[in-house]
Amino acid sequence: MSKQRVLIVDDEPDIRELLEITLLRMGLATKSAPDFGSAKDMLENERFDLCLTDMKLPDGDGIALVEFIQQHCPDTPTAVITAHGSIDLAIKAMKCGAFDFVSKPVSLDTLRSLVEKALTLPSKSVPLDNSEDARFRIIGSSPSMLELKQSIAKFARSQAPVFIYGQSGTGKELVARQIHLQGSRNNAPFIAVNCGAIPAELMESEFFGHIKGSFTGASSDNEGLFRAAHGGTLFLDEIADLPLAMQVKLLRVIQEKSIRAVGSQQEQAVDVRIISASHKDLDGMVTQGGFRQDLYYRINVIGIAVPPLRERIADIADLCDYLIDSHNRENQSNISISDTALKSLQAYSFPGNVRELENMLERASALCEEESIQPADLQIPEIQQPANDAPTKLGEMTQNLEKEQIIQALESNRWNQSASARALGMTLRQLRYRIDKLKLNKS
Repeated sequence: MSKQRVLIVDDEPDIRELLEITLLRMGLATKSAPDFGSAKDMLENERFDLCLTDMKLPDGDGIALVEFIQQHCPDTPTAVITAHGSIDLAIKAMKCGAFDFVSKPVSLDTLRSLVEKALTLPSKSVPLDNSEDARFRIIGSSPSMLELKQSIAKFARSQAPVFIYGQSGTGKELVARQIHLQGSRNNAPFIAVNCGAIPAELMESEFFGHIKGSFTGASSDNEGLFRAAHGGTLFLDEIADLPLAMQVKLLRVIQEKSIRAVGSQQEQAVDVRIISASHKDLDGMVTQGGFRQDLYYRINVIGIAVPPLRERIADIADLCDYLIDSHNRENQSNISISDTALKSLQAYSFPGNVRELENMLERASALCEEESIQPADLQIPEIQQPANDAPTKLGEMTQNLEKEQIIQALESNRWNQSASARALGMTLRQLRYRIDKLKLNKS
C-alpha cells in the first residue's frame, strides 16, 4: 500500500525540514516547495493527500494557495501555518476553504493531531446519506435542500466553527450532526446542548466541569461538556441565550483551546469543533449589545441557513413517507396517508416547520380510522386574518380544498352524512363538525 503524500510549502528551509522529519516519522511521504509558483506546478502534476502551507510566501500567500487548491484539487485538504497572533488571517483562510490552521511556533503534538484528522477525511465523491446513521438523515431533494447537502459536504471537510441559522423546527441539529458524521471527527463524540436550558448559575460548571468540593453540592468531579466532546464536536444550540458573562468565557476557550474546571488551578487543553445554532437574529443582537461581536465573529466563520418548510413544499411528500414509515416500524402498524390529506399538508404554511409536521402526523396516526390518514385527522390549524385584510392564500387554499372535498362526497352520497363520512375516511362526528364549521347546508 502506497504512503499518503503531503506537500509542504514554506520559504524557510528549517521549517520545511522540521515538518518533513515529523511527517516522515508518522509514516508519510513528503515533498516540499519554497514558494507559491513551485507548489502550484507540483499540484498540477501530482496528487497529494494534504497540503501544509505557510501563510506568507515570497510570491503570494497561503490564502491564494488555498483558493487554488479548492478550485483545482478539491479533495486535497489544506492547513495553513500562521504567525502568532494572526488569528484574523487564519479565519480568513478557513472561510476560503482551509481545513484548519496551526500557529507558530508549531506545536508538534498539535501538528500531528491536525494531520491525522485531515488524512481521515472522506473523499468528496462519497454519496451523501449513504453511510450515515438513518436516524440523522436529511430528507428532501428540492433545490434548496440539495444546496444545503452540498454545503454540508463541503464544510464537513473543515475544522472551522460553523453557525447554523434557521427557524425553530427546521432541523438545525440534524445539519450539525451531518457535518460531524461526514467529517474527520465522525468516530469521536457529538455532544449537543441547549444553551437556554442551563441555569445561568450552573453554566460554568456544565461547560467547563468542576472538581469535588468546589461549591455546595459538588459531591464528585464533573468533566463538563467541553471535555466530554474532546476530539469531537460540541453543538451549542440556541447560543443566543448565553448570558454576556458566559459569552466572554466561551470566547476565551475558543481562542486559547483550553479550559479550567471550577475549583481547579490547572488549565486543560481541549480539542473540539464548535458548531452553534440559533433561530434569533444574532446580527441584530450584536447591534443592540445583546451578543458580543467578537464571539459572533469567531463562531460564524462558516454560516449555513436552513430553509423553512414552507420554502420547500416539494419535500413534504418525502418527509411524510419517512415519518410515517418510522411510525409504522416503531408501532408495527401499516398507516398510510391519502392523496387529499397530502394535498392539505402541501397547502399549509407550517410555522412550526418539520417538527410541526412530525407532531401533526403522529397525532393523525392515532386518530385515523382504517389506517389511512385523511384531511380531518390532521387537524390543520385555521389561519386567522386581520380585519379588513385580504385572505392569506395558503389558508384560503386549504379551506377551499377541504370544502370542495366534503361537498363532493355529500353530493355523491345524496347528502347522506354517514355514507359521506365513510367515503371521506372520517367519523360521522368529525364530518358534522366540519359541516357546521364550513357552514355547509343543503340548499
